[in-house]
Amino acid sequence: MATTSTVNAQQTDDSLAPKLEKMAADAAQRYPAETLKTFQDAVETVRATGIEKNAKQVGDQAIDAELKAWDGTSVRLSELWSEGPVVLMWYRGGWCPYCNLQLRAMQKKVDEIEGAGARLVVLTPELPEKAKETAESNDLTMVALHDHESGLAKKYGLLFELPETIVPVYRDRLKLNVYNGSEKMELPLSATYVINTSGTITYAFLDADYKKRAEPAEVVEAVRQAAK
Repeated sequence: MATTSTVNAQQTDDSLAPKLEKMAADAAQRYPAETLKTFQDAVETVRATGIEKNAKQVGDQAIDAELKAWDGTSVRLSELWSEGPVVLMWYRGGWCPYCNLQLRAMQKKVDEIEGAGARLVVLTPELPEKAKETAESNDLTMVALHDHESGLAKKYGLLFELPETIVPVYRDRLKLNVYNGSEKMELPLSATYVINTSGTITYAFLDADYKKRAEPAEVVEAVRQAAK
């Protein structure tokens, strides 16, 4: 796992890690060991590409882009971070239970993030109408932007092709093409960045394992540091 953090998050009732671990443990009870091994092997295949080290890191300049929100409005990222720090967080799609768990956990921290003068922005390859469904089902108030065919994720070095062993699941069962409006079998890492007002990345969480996510309390602390 490749992470850059500013603080070790304490295990509290608001901690995300135990909830993610429970979700993974529950999944382990439902699926055959062979299926679980196939998915874990796929995670290691992605990790072996070096994506965690090759993606944008702390100290790098953030990449600007103009993206559309699910309501059709356009948002330029540099305009946001010129006003205050920005939390930039990718999620894979509303079909992903780990993403939904993370989105709900981050929603609880929106007031703290905005109280520090920052904005929480989530990006996803899923189509705007699907992103709207995800936002409504999770009661989200954060800015959600459509990263068309993961174009921005690719520039950040976060995009990877799904290993062939798991393509049938994503294509046939999860219907990734329906969510993303593309036949490409690729996804972004569930990465989280904090970007300061000079457009520099000051925090990065990068992990090839989709079951691992940035701890919300850690992100809040990174935002406070970036706002100083």
